[in-house]
Amino acid sequence: MPSPKFSAVIFDMDGVIIDSEPRHERAFLDVFEQMGYGQTHGIQFEHYLGRSDRAVWLDFIAKHNPKWTLDELTAWKQNHLIEIIRREQPIFDGLPELVAKLARRYRLAVASGSVHPVIEEVLAMKSLRQFFPVVVSVQDVAHGKPAPDIFLRAAQLLGVAPAMCCVIEDSAAGVTAARAAGMTAIAITNTLPAEKLTHANHVVRAYEEIERLLA
Repeated sequence: MPSPKFSAVIFDMDGVIIDSEPRHERAFLDVFEQMGYGQTHGIQFEHYLGRSDRAVWLDFIAKHNPKWTLDELTAWKQNHLIEIIRREQPIFDGLPELVAKLARRYRLAVASGSVHPVIEEVLAMKSLRQFFPVVVSVQDVAHGKPAPDIFLRAAQLLGVAPAMCCVIEDSAAGVTAARAAGMTAIAITNTLPAEKLTHANHVVRAYEEIERLLA
């Protein structure tokens, strides 16, 4: 039987399902280089962990006023990221096994700051898509993390009260969003050290620890 505490588990994607944070940065840096801003982009990537590409591009546009539109820049980086992910298939070790076990006990969702084409590319790997009846992107809500919108939308689509949802996150912004949604947050130290995730309900270093907490 599922834990009496939870009916659903909501996974963040970047930094939880896939080791994508360094690849997001590489994709941005490659695009900046191709634009001619390789040394002058002025973006501090650590400020954007858990946030959307749109947040990066809005700040870049405000700083540099480039000739490309927000939509053009977003598509350029997104397509390059998909190429990198497709080539490297960087799903975290132990993640597919955890998902398969939790799917027997809980309703599962993905709630990601990424856009749907990237999410679908990732979930096509290791046959993950079958386990997630609900997928919510930053494209589906008014406000990205650290606002709670994305997690509240996932709970609504799952048909589960927010208090009965557990969120697995890797970023401080994501933990803030989960807590603001009234959910329990488990933070895994894939991207940030434990001391930057202390506002989570639980901080873990490995997927086995998540399994012990939930299974």
